[in-house]
Amino acid sequence: MATSHQTSRRQFLVGIAGAGAASALLASPHRARGFQSPNDRPVFATIGLRNQGWAITSKSFGLADFAALADVDANVLAENVEKVEKRQGRKPDAYKDYRAILERKDVDAVMIATPDHWHTKIAVEAMLAGKDVYCEKPLTLTIDEGKLIERVVKETGRVFQVGTMQRTESDQRFLQAIALVRHGRIGTVRKVTCGINGMEASPVIPETPVPEGLDWDFWLGPAPKVPYRALPEIRQGYGGGVPLYSNCHYSFRNWHEYSGGKLTDWGAHHVDIACWALGAGDTGPGKIVPVEFTLPVEYKDGWPLVSDQYNAATRFNIRVEMPNQVEMIITSEGDNGILFEGTEGRFFVNRGKITGKPVEDLKDNPLPDGAIEQVYGGKVSQNHTANFIEGMKARKQPISDVWTHNRMLEICHLANIAMRLGRELQWDPVQREIVGDEQANAFLARQDRPGFEIKT
Repeated sequence: MATSHQTSRRQFLVGIAGAGAASALLASPHRARGFQSPNDRPVFATIGLRNQGWAITSKSFGLADFAALADVDANVLAENVEKVEKRQGRKPDAYKDYRAILERKDVDAVMIATPDHWHTKIAVEAMLAGKDVYCEKPLTLTIDEGKLIERVVKETGRVFQVGTMQRTESDQRFLQAIALVRHGRIGTVRKVTCGINGMEASPVIPETPVPEGLDWDFWLGPAPKVPYRALPEIRQGYGGGVPLYSNCHYSFRNWHEYSGGKLTDWGAHHVDIACWALGAGDTGPGKIVPVEFTLPVEYKDGWPLVSDQYNAATRFNIRVEMPNQVEMIITSEGDNGILFEGTEGRFFVNRGKITGKPVEDLKDNPLPDGAIEQVYGGKVSQNHTANFIEGMKARKQPISDVWTHNRMLEICHLANIAMRLGRELQWDPVQREIVGDEQANAFLARQDRPGFEIKT
């Protein structure tokens, strides 16, 4: 039963959402000319505000104005309205339904940080509504969703940045790594190992009442209709303050219905850098072999047989055959980061360090002037949002474009399909389909729940 305070809070949020769109359209002086010159600040809105939603919003205040926020959790929404108002000195309008933001003419771009199963629908509808898009990684839940996004980007001409910020940030360590590879500092690359951590299995997670303020049906959206599940223990640290075990909140990453486990979480970062270094941004793997792996529940024909425990792989070693006879290993073992091995040396890089003899040799034999800028395609931006806004102004795609992102993410999606089916997969990177395996190809798409289909 809702308390009078909670009811008032919901009424408040509904009220400002209803009034906000009209006031923004009729009385927004900083939007009188639109975002038309390099001197203008673009107007953004964020959709999905917990954790990464706040992270990408907070690092963008110096670059853009936030006119609106949307989240299906009234508590998260109210908290972030207050935080944004405190940071920018102006209260953003608040909405439960993101579609109200897409109807606004004053919003230039949206930042999407919802759970993964919502990314494609919101991104496609935002582009069709004339918005540029910054979307958190992994961009898609399925490979076919990536193809759809590519088509809509091309048809609409919208600028689209994926949130793989290692391409821009992390003190340029990953850019330096790519420059080392490209300038032959390890000879011919033979092997790349992406360490992306594993995860723990969950206990049985019971059905429990939906938390006050959360619209569970809307949170599920395109995913199947299921009960809300959670245990009372609270998560600490990053993503904390929510149930440690649930089928929502931070833990959505551990369910194939909403995400892809560690393969599309950390994998979307490190496999991306590995493919960039290998020059594999416009191609794909030949074969994906699940050498060893552990699924936390029993599967049949690629589908988990229980619905009350995490179902994404907990441990894994995946071998991927890449072009030019390069072997890629994606593993839950060892240090989180990327190990590049070539005929003349090896080095390791992650967000905190870049180590190895080729790195030490830079003291006496530095990379050529402009090597980092050559990798980036120009002056390196101060942060990932800055690169996005530069793309908006120039009407060109930013550093983390959808095409190279989808090509590398296909590896992560295929690795998950291979583990779910328990067999190796042969991939045709031209047709972008699995060779001779009808059952596996069925996992390249999903059926959206009625009422939440993507309309193009």
